[in-house]
Amino acid sequence: MFSINSEQLFGWAAAFLWPFIRILALISTAPVFNHRAIPPQVKIGLAMAIAIIVGPTLPVLPAAALDSWNAAGVLAQQVAIGAAMGFMLRLIFAAIELAGDLIGLSMGLSFATFVDPQNSDQTPLVGSFLGVLASLIFLALNGHLIVINGIVESFRVFPVGTMPGGGASQLRDFAMMGGDIFRIGVHLALPIVAALLVVNLAIGVMTRAAPQLNLMSFGFPVGLLAGVWMLWMAAPWLVMAMQTHIESSLAFLMR
Repeated sequence: MFSINSEQLFGWAAAFLWPFIRILALISTAPVFNHRAIPPQVKIGLAMAIAIIVGPTLPVLPAAALDSWNAAGVLAQQVAIGAAMGFMLRLIFAAIELAGDLIGLSMGLSFATFVDPQNSDQTPLVGSFLGVLASLIFLALNGHLIVINGIVESFRVFPVGTMPGGGASQLRDFAMMGGDIFRIGVHLALPIVAALLVVNLAIGVMTRAAPQLNLMSFGFPVGLLAGVWMLWMAAPWLVMAMQTHIESSLAFLMR
């Protein structure tokens, strides 16, 4: 007679549950994957499909009853690892959007906002534009496939229920990436902001020499047109720079 005990049931459930939770945490926080246009049912279904495929290839999972306190610790670990990986990728997108906000502020478009369905908030126009451009670059680099591969490899780097010896250094590197938001944002925006500063200085000299020129009716259109032209001229460089930063973020994810 074929019989199944509770330990076997817990083992089968854990072989699917722990990978599913880590993958779902990543999908819920990673850029592009967590977009509001994607229904939650699709996200859950994708996480389930990946967990079913990956589950049999993983190392032996810890034998922790799902109704014990040990299981709560394993659950918290899976959520933390998956969310940290997704948040790490989100930092790069935040830096790119920060660069757009700085450029828009120099152009005089800081007041131009629209409702962003991703964040359910009003976001600056140029920052949202660069954010969409970064998402397209991410997809063009097959970033979505690299992210899935990265979460699968994470089960070997960070096994379920254990923490490898190199985890502390990797967590320290991850914490240092928070400061890179401002560094990358300024690096992307600095050429255009510096050029717009020269334009604004020239407008100030002209309005000083000819007081009859209205600063609002003359300076604002000139600054706006100069900003759009510079943004268009710098587009190839911006694309290459964003591609470099996204590739470095994906490479860090695969470490």
